[in-house]
Amino acid sequence: MVASPQFVFGQTYIQQAKSYPDLYLGRVVSQSKDLYQVVTADVEFMAEISGRFRFACQSKTDYPAVGDYVMLDRDSGEHGHAVIQHLLDRTSVFVRQSAGNTTEAQVVAANMDKVLICMALNRDYNVRRLERYLAIAWDSGAIPCVVLTKGDLLQQFQDQWQEIQRVAMGVDILVTSSLTEDGVDALASYLVPGQTVAFIGSSGVGKSTLINRLLGENTLLTQETRNDDKGRHTTSRRQLLVLPSGVMVIDTPGMRELGLDQANVGLAFAELEELAQNCRFSDCQHQQEPGCALRQAVVSGLIAEERLLSYLKLKKEAKYDGMNAKQIEKEKTETMFADFGGMKNAKNFIKSRYKNKGE
Repeated sequence: MVASPQFVFGQTYIQQAKSYPDLYLGRVVSQSKDLYQVVTADVEFMAEISGRFRFACQSKTDYPAVGDYVMLDRDSGEHGHAVIQHLLDRTSVFVRQSAGNTTEAQVVAANMDKVLICMALNRDYNVRRLERYLAIAWDSGAIPCVVLTKGDLLQQFQDQWQEIQRVAMGVDILVTSSLTEDGVDALASYLVPGQTVAFIGSSGVGKSTLINRLLGENTLLTQETRNDDKGRHTTSRRQLLVLPSGVMVIDTPGMRELGLDQANVGLAFAELEELAQNCRFSDCQHQQEPGCALRQAVVSGLIAEERLLSYLKLKKEAKYDGMNAKQIEKEKTETMFADFGGMKNAKNFIKSRYKNKGE
């Protein structure tokens, strides 16, 4: 990586680094298990975290991730691995729930200005997954943008195009294709030198292909989707690269399943949140309550029932954010027996009924 310091770091972090006069400012560009590849202005080398740093970490999200700014004990790897002593404050962070784990989260990318959510106009198309991506992207602190790949298929997906426009309300939508330069040029003009953007999406949708086109060379290995349009896993790790324009991009592994750890459901479903203000009851759950504005909107055709169901599902998942499996189960049980005032009251009610029968 070769780029001027103001592109790699930015004035905000250069100023923060002055609080650590005996250390050196670096940025994490990739990670392999417990080792990190970092860059200081124009030199790349390996680093590891200090024992004190590791002891202070409470969860995986406290560890450095690609895009993070860190303070190092040296400015080169000439005499062995550098040691990461501090992690500077993040301005944004994209977090997903770890695969197969209901309690632990992982940082996908940090300190990005924009999150580019890539979705192919083929069998990868899944508007419900897009809603999930948007909810997490809005919560990250970065600006989301939808990038539709395989845009040569757009004429065959007019209904889906209109659906995407409704779901991604207020979000920029770019259409690209590996067959033409137009879409790539539009994407390049959207990216601002000095900014960091993260490419997010399923495997095989064309994230690495787009980045290669922007780089002007085949730096990243790519593999097109199979004949059945199912994505093949290509990028196996997150990495940060600098484009010739000075834009920094973070390529990420494909994520077909996206566990919800943190999300801004309100921004992702802004029109539903606004409609919900007209519900008769302020605590309306949008199920069977009388005067529910969202249910009325479904009946009138203003919103699709699938979108309402997705909204309710994601709100419920977000409610469990930060809970462990036992706490989640308890919360679900309490919700189930909410009409009785909680599980304890429900048990008392059942006991009283059996007691009355015995009499």
